[in-house]
Amino acid sequence: MATLLPQFLDRKIFKIVGEVAAEHGVRAFVIGGYVRDCFLSRKCDDIDIVVEGSGIDFARAVGERTGKYVSYFKNFGTAMLHFEGAEIEFVGARKESYRRESRKPIVENGTLEDDQLRRDFTINALALSLQPDSFGELVDPFGGVRDLCSGIIRTPLDPDTTYSDDPLRMLRAVRFASKLSTPELTFTIVPESMESMRRMADRLKILSMERITEELNKMLMTPRPSMAFRLMDEAGLLPYILPELCALKGVETVEGRGHKDNFEHTLAVLDNVSNSSACAAFDGGSAPITPPGGLSAAVSPASLWLRWAALLHDVGKPASKRYEKGAGWTFHGHEIIGSKMVPGIFNRLKLPIDSGKYVRKLVWLHLRPIALVDDGVTDSAVRRLLFDAGDDIDDLMTLCNADITSKNEAKVARIKANFELVKQKLVEVEAKDAIRNFKNPITGEYVMQLYGIPPCKAIGALKEMVKEAILDGEIGNNFEEADAYMRAHAAEFGLQEK
Repeated sequence: MATLLPQFLDRKIFKIVGEVAAEHGVRAFVIGGYVRDCFLSRKCDDIDIVVEGSGIDFARAVGERTGKYVSYFKNFGTAMLHFEGAEIEFVGARKESYRRESRKPIVENGTLEDDQLRRDFTINALALSLQPDSFGELVDPFGGVRDLCSGIIRTPLDPDTTYSDDPLRMLRAVRFASKLSTPELTFTIVPESMESMRRMADRLKILSMERITEELNKMLMTPRPSMAFRLMDEAGLLPYILPELCALKGVETVEGRGHKDNFEHTLAVLDNVSNSSACAAFDGGSAPITPPGGLSAAVSPASLWLRWAALLHDVGKPASKRYEKGAGWTFHGHEIIGSKMVPGIFNRLKLPIDSGKYVRKLVWLHLRPIALVDDGVTDSAVRRLLFDAGDDIDDLMTLCNADITSKNEAKVARIKANFELVKQKLVEVEAKDAIRNFKNPITGEYVMQLYGIPPCKAIGALKEMVKEAILDGEIGNNFEEADAYMRAHAAEFGLQEK
């Protein structure tokens, strides 16, 4: 564990805050996440300043000194300004009390000690003095540095009080354990805190879904998100948030034959996606399937919504699970069932509708690339996959690659080899036929003009026939061949040129 390095306090804003505090006869401290991340040697540009007095008045004085615009949030008693790339938030030191039916606190003015007591975890209650005569001195009443060194998530107060007052803190405990863990040090939530979460889990009901979802999204973007979902399951929180995942747990055995634990499989896929990239991946960073001239090949971390797709890709399995004598366990159609479940889950969690459409598409298509190998990698099948996936084909392939989790090394090698065949075929067909962003060469306006007819069902049927002919490879994806094909079949719909 690194000690506090001098450069973390070597910010101009800290000297300014200290000078303004001395001039106004108040005490000011940098507190919370910035201090925690200093000890972890992590870069952080979100800085919280607590002042024993009015945070808004103090921020106004700092704004005048720096010449920076200050945003005021009077309902929360906070203010914010930006300075040299950092976002500085000011709040007055306060103490809080809560009513059981609400997580909105009753707030009173307080001291630094009061403010530290209201913090969620000891590692977030660390404060550094900004007074000129004690600049940089650590105020650590709860052993936060010790807990950082030990990788411990612990509440300053009795956990029942902390979690009952604000149940969101249970999810924050899970998120911080996942976010702060490294290969060298795994953060754990202390046993008494986990026991408290199990007792307090139903308090999640008083939270707005928006706040819950905000924490979920942050968990998903941690380096190893599976850790967060296992902790939520262990603490009894998951049934209140994503019961669909809970339904994936367990292994059923019939005639000595069992299936894999789909909960554990899902978390393995989620981690695989999180450790890949949205536009590359496959076997350790090979080039994306996009051929030259296609989508950008820039490598970026897997997006939040690709991670959601990984999390939900098998949610249809419980409803589709069947045991077939001689064949074993099957989950036929789980991708269709799962895709139909996605809109309801996104609606309940108040997640964006457009992002839900993307996730639904990936859940629906996630079996298709490997199925191509079993059915034969024909140009027609590849065209249809490209047509259905569109610009999301790279993400789909990343998800499919992440879905290969068998412990049988020979099986994995065989599937990955087949996967490479599909990738190669995708590149070849896309380069030749430009199906990814397919637009029918024949438009409705053209058909109406050519045959002198008003809008009618025949137009749609004729266009569909042309589209199917292109996808089946009967004709090329160009106007000349499409037009000739349409004219040859127009009579079947009772159409004749003017």
